Amino acid sequence: MKALCLFSGGLDSILAVKLVQEQGTDVIGISFESPFFSSQKAIRSAQCIGLPLKIVDITDSIFRIVLSPRHGYGKGLNPCIDCHALMFKIAGGMLQKEGADFLISGEVLGQRPMSQNLRSLSIVSHDSGFGDFILRPLSAKRLPESLPEREGWVMKERLLGLSGRSRKPQMELAKKFGIKQYPAPAGGCLLTEKVFSRRLRDLISGTRKFSRRDVELLKWGRHFRICERGKIVVGRNQKENEMITSLRREGDMLLTVESFPGPTVLAIGELSPEETQLAASITVSYSDAASDGPVAVQVTRDSKHLILFARGKEKSSFHHFMI
Repeated sequence: MKALCLFSGGLDSILAVKLVQEQGTDVIGISFESPFFSSQKAIRSAQCIGLPLKIVDITDSIFRIVLSPRHGYGKGLNPCIDCHALMFKIAGGMLQKEGADFLISGEVLGQRPMSQNLRSLSIVSHDSGFGDFILRPLSAKRLPESLPEREGWVMKERLLGLSGRSRKPQMELAKKFGIKQYPAPAGGCLLTEKVFSRRLRDLISGTRKFSRRDVELLKWGRHFRICERGKIVVGRNQKENEMITSLRREGDMLLTVESFPGPTVLAIGELSPEETQLAASITVSYSDAASDGPVAVQVTRDSKHLILFARGKEKSSFHHFMI
């Protein structure tokens, strides 16, 4: 027997792999990535336990889901139920190619209020189109019987019936398997984070079309919506300045203070002369320039350069623009 595991790299997915492997089943890990979540934790954990791992980029699909999730959002803009169903659907489509028989995951009944209650797990299974092939080894004894259990592909008595948010049973099981190092429990998905979700909601409200670049930019700097048609992103340190510059595309403006250390500011969209002047003032305000006189700000758009003079102000005067 061979199984494909939806592998996040967290302790639960590690234990799901171990529980099935100890029954003689081969397991291949499948990790999904997008601008909202990476596969780095999965890669590190897979290396630690010697698990073959395949990385699948689902950016285009997850963008469509974020715009209009069938089963709604969590506390942020996280469409967890739709996202998990998508992952199982893609993994299910890989079964034949990988010569695998069924799917497993580290989901625990009741661990997450939105996506791991009994109703949500049932929806995920149904919407994936591979519901009967999905085995959740950590909570199998509390869930409807799956095909691998009915057919005897796994021994039901060696599966678990965990539920709830306590991590103690998993930690004890980790000791049994000799697993000493594993990542701390964390969401790992930017869509669950308050500030990122607010920025993404602002992006979506302005357009139904957005690119990977637009989403990557949400991870960096301070964001100010200075007009309906445009916004600026202000770097907070050298690394962010470099990232913001690297994410610039044709038509964007870059603003920097000429003679003082300060932020790189990226202006996106259509700004009027007055709004460009406001962007220059914000650039000066977040720099080390003195606030007692006008300061030269270099503005670059494509191959054109100009100098604006702007005065710094109290940063609090710009807070109502901040996303």
